[in-house]
Amino acid sequence: MKFSLIALSLLFASVNSQASEVCLKKSRSHQVALLELYTSEGCSSCPPADKFLHSVSQNSGLHPDRVIPLALHVDYWDYIGWKDPFAQHLFTERQQKLSAYARSRTVYTPEFFINGKELRNWATGLNSELERIKQQPALATIQLRQTGMSADKISIEIDSNSNQAGELYVALLENSLSSKVSAGENQGATLRHDAVARVWIDPSAVAASTPKKTNITVNIPANANRQHLSLVAFIQNQQGDILQAVELAVCL
Repeated sequence: MKFSLIALSLLFASVNSQASEVCLKKSRSHQVALLELYTSEGCSSCPPADKFLHSVSQNSGLHPDRVIPLALHVDYWDYIGWKDPFAQHLFTERQQKLSAYARSRTVYTPEFFINGKELRNWATGLNSELERIKQQPALATIQLRQTGMSADKISIEIDSNSNQAGELYVALLENSLSSKVSAGENQGATLRHDAVARVWIDPSAVAASTPKKTNITVNIPANANRQHLSLVAFIQNQQGDILQAVELAVCL
């Protein structure tokens, strides 16, 4: 009996250790690209870009160790008759801020940014840009760990260190979303989305060359499908450049 109890305790320890490793993601030694798509269900030219982002998210050779896709739905198309259920005004503000870093006053959809810089030729130029970014050493390290989960919350712990001062961002993403659009430019269409930002955590300051431990509680949207959720953390410097990014599928 004593031997069986010891063996059982060792088995549980092994299972817990494996679960802990599954619920943790460390950033790579090279830069990983953060590919941000600014989109809207009220925009007739956006579905092709949404499909392109889906192809990136499903490409195991690219995602998540070379590129992390992120769809940010803006609200400035809502006035034409269809309110995008995934749109948030703060995503409109982020798009405007990224454009301002590039000294541009123009925002539009669909618009891609890669590591904080606009990517106009996304349909044909993504692979070469990803290869260029992969050759760059990481300018920050991020370790993202899920430490707990309840019916409506996820607890995470982030250990980070950056060569440059900036901010640490965290977002909760959801895949396999769809909407049947009944008004606006896409009336009658069923639109499908991946890597949609459902929750956006206010960024926290990161000092240069100073290790930082951050504990965050992320609220799960009531209509979210837990099986399709993931967490993203990234560090952005004071010039708008993304220094490093990491993604962790939510552990159920």
